[in-house]
Amino acid sequence: MKPVGAVSREEIVDRAGRLRERVRSLGGTKVQILAVTKGFDAQVIETAAECGFMSIGESYAQELEAKWSQLGESLQSELSVHFIGKMQTNKVRKIERIVGTWQTVDRVSLIEELSKRAGGADVMLQINVAENDSQGGCELSEASELVSFVRDKGLNPVGAMAIGPQGDPADIRVAYKKLVDFADDHELPERSIGMTNDLEIAIEAGSTMVRIGTALFGDRPQR
Repeated sequence: MKPVGAVSREEIVDRAGRLRERVRSLGGTKVQILAVTKGFDAQVIETAAECGFMSIGESYAQELEAKWSQLGESLQSELSVHFIGKMQTNKVRKIERIVGTWQTVDRVSLIEELSKRAGGADVMLQINVAENDSQGGCELSEASELVSFVRDKGLNPVGAMAIGPQGDPADIRVAYKKLVDFADDHELPERSIGMTNDLEIAIEAGSTMVRIGTALFGDRPQR
């Protein structure tokens, strides 16, 4: 994991101000910024919190567990942790005490495990609007049934999440509209779409949460 290092604390503070203004100019105060701290060390989480980003995104159970143990109890109690990576069912028990929102719920087995280990938890359904298997998510045709199953298992479906396709902005708009329409149809208030490279398109489409790492912390090191 990478320390603040190449991107200094001062640079992160400066980037945070510019990012907030960029998002505010597009979506007012209705769009939440999720600071994606995956791949960086616990010090980056502390710096993000200093900048007012109390919601963070992590993707790897073992990494999250290790970093969490390095944070003070006061900060732990203030942070809202969103899991935004592909979740293996056997890893849920390792981090269920840490994660507040599970954004990548995409299959029956994961819903069942979350119901058993983290009953009542907030979840988002990840939908594969990019039609790219490597990005994860359920098919749109399966999503309605999964939302019903989430509710039946005592979990709290708070939104939908997707990773946009790469390339043509028109294709990204179409993909994000599919997710927003689905969220509207199923009364899911949160729409977690948009990252550093496409947040303008996502906010225009109706995003309520953008997941930002690079624009805040610089390039993430390869795992």
